[in-house]
Amino acid sequence: MNFWYFLTALTLLSALMVVLSKNPVHSVLYLILTFFSLSAHYIMLNAQFLAAVNILVYAGAIMVLFLFVIMFLNLKEETAELKKTFTIGAAVAVGVTLGGVLWLVFQKVTPERVSPNQPFNSQVGMVEVLGKVLYTDYLLPFELASVLFLVAMVGAVILGKREQGERHF
Repeated sequence: MNFWYFLTALTLLSALMVVLSKNPVHSVLYLILTFFSLSAHYIMLNAQFLAAVNILVYAGAIMVLFLFVIMFLNLKEETAELKKTFTIGAAVAVGVTLGGVLWLVFQKVTPERVSPNQPFNSQVGMVEVLGKVLYTDYLLPFELASVLFLVAMVGAVILGKREQGERHF
C-alpha cells in the first residue's frame, strides 16, 4: 500500500509540474512521467492492456509529436502579458466548469457495496479476456473501426503525396 501512495504522489506532482513549468519542453517531459506513473496505476489495477496502450500511444507517439511541435515553434515572439492574463482566465474558467461537473456527478453517484463472499476474477484486465470479448461480443464495431482507420490512413497518404504541379488543398 505504501507504493500506491508514493505512485499517487508522483503522479500528482508530475501533473502539477506540467502546468507550473515555464519551459514547454520540461512540461512535455513531466507529462511523459505522468503517463508512465498512470500506467503503473493501471498495472496495479490489473489492467495490463490499458497500461501497454497508454505507454505506446500516449507516452510514445503523441508525446514525440508534442515535442516536435514545441521545438519547431518559436515561442518567444508573443507578448507575455497578454498571454499570461488569457491563460489565467482560461484556467479559472476550465477549473470552475470541471469542478461544477464533478460536483454534479458526485451528487448522483451511489457507491456500490462489494461483498467479501463474492468471487474475484483475476483475469478481468488481461489481454486474452479483452481479445475474446472484442472478437465475440463486439466483432462488428471492432471491424468497422478497423475499416475507418484504414480509410483514414489511405486518405492521409493521398493528401500527403503531392505530385509536381498539383495544387495544395
